[in-house]
Amino acid sequence: MTTTLQNYHKRMKRALDHIDQHLDDQLDLEAVSAVAAFSKFHFHRQFAATFGLSVHSYVQLSRMKRASFRLAYRDDQSVTQIAMDAGYDAPDAFARAFRRRFGQSPSSFRNAPDWEPWLVAFEALTNARSKLMQRKFNASDVTTKEVDSIPVAIMEHRGPPTEIGATIQRFIAWRKANGLSPQTSETFNIFHSDPRTTDPRDYRLDLCAGTERVFDAHEQGVASGTIPGGRCAVLRVVGNSDDLEPAALYLYRDWLPESGEEARDFPLYCQRIAFFPEVPEHEAVADLFLPLK
Repeated sequence: MTTTLQNYHKRMKRALDHIDQHLDDQLDLEAVSAVAAFSKFHFHRQFAATFGLSVHSYVQLSRMKRASFRLAYRDDQSVTQIAMDAGYDAPDAFARAFRRRFGQSPSSFRNAPDWEPWLVAFEALTNARSKLMQRKFNASDVTTKEVDSIPVAIMEHRGPPTEIGATIQRFIAWRKANGLSPQTSETFNIFHSDPRTTDPRDYRLDLCAGTERVFDAHEQGVASGTIPGGRCAVLRVVGNSDDLEPAALYLYRDWLPESGEEARDFPLYCQRIAFFPEVPEHEAVADLFLPLK
């Protein structure tokens, strides 16, 4: 990639980052184009040509994605407040737009989200963000370090990856009921399966909260366990931490063969450091751990 093209992409990424950080503000074409230092008379075409969406559509989808996360995963905001934060003057207008996009009312989605239409509705936004968010990794991004064993409580997800949202909802509710907030209890995911090669019915992912408390899986659907200590290769992913597959691919395809290391008998796992929507999407952080012998 030429230096000129890299500079162009950096300016476009500044526009996306600005939108992420200012979803509560007025985000018109003139404001966003100024951040990227492009002419407002041409920026709408440049943005659409790069991302496949207009600035207006991108902003609308970004606000709606944040609203849907708040509905599904948080209970400290009313539907009215979420509607206002999404840029709607009235809950009814928000409800109509939400139902049109997802096939559910905001209240129905809060109680029992249907995640498959949700994934389809955000394909355009996901594709747009992936245009500039897919970064290339190199050996200098990976560190090896000795990691202590970590006692955790584990909720298992078994089944299609498209249904993980429902498991996350149960996990968050369980954490709240047991006083294990992400601020006081670290969050981990253990990846037992590769979604590209595993039958969706057999896909398995563990959602974990760091704690020394003991839980009985038969009582709460959560079991006590341990992430074993030992040497690990660690790769930090900033931004698109919902999709860790490019980072995992780099570790297995490039880093591991070139390093001369061998993987230990424990699955790949990650620690979630910062989450969307608590932080803007481009500021989400996850550390990916590859256990080594």
